[in-house]
Amino acid sequence: MFSGIVEGMATVVAIVKDQENLHFTLKCDFVDELGIDQSVAHNGVCLTVVKIENGTYTVTAMKETLERSNLGLLQVGDEVNVERSMMMNGRLDGHIVQGHVDDTAICTMVEDAEGSWTYTFQHLYNKEMASRGYITVDKGSVTVNGVSLTVCNPTNETFQVNIIPYTFEHTNFHNIKVGTKVNLEYDIIGKYISRYMAALKD
Repeated sequence: MFSGIVEGMATVVAIVKDQENLHFTLKCDFVDELGIDQSVAHNGVCLTVVKIENGTYTVTAMKETLERSNLGLLQVGDEVNVERSMMMNGRLDGHIVQGHVDDTAICTMVEDAEGSWTYTFQHLYNKEMASRGYITVDKGSVTVNGVSLTVCNPTNETFQVNIIPYTFEHTNFHNIKVGTKVNLEYDIIGKYISRYMAALKD
């Protein structure tokens, strides 16, 4: 379980293909604090640490994860947003994030908002999935590349988020441009409510 408050960025230092899996080796500021089997969110994708050596750590993404996320597009040298699992003895500064990416979206516009930035993202719309809570709502929460954000101006296929300078500088939002593919995780509370409402109709 995560909060969507990104701790920092990890740099990809090696990628090894193993049948349908990809093993990513990365380095970040908190490598020395990691342990084997620990969960770390990478661009919002929960992955398990399988190896730690020489100031780096390795995680493995299987085929389904690669198909549902943008991790398969990573190259050596890329920056990845990282967050360790949430501690239950503190404040929840973001929102409840599972680290289970639902979909991807494409950045279609980046606007300078005089001190901040407004990003517009477009994703596929599926009526059945929308009825199960895979949607965005105005002033609701969404996770983009692992960053907990507030939704603005949602439509069936698009939504906007506003990025302050701190988030821009301390996450890989500074690398997101028109055409960049990002990972989305919709709000788990919205999914449960939608499923409950559907069950009442059955």
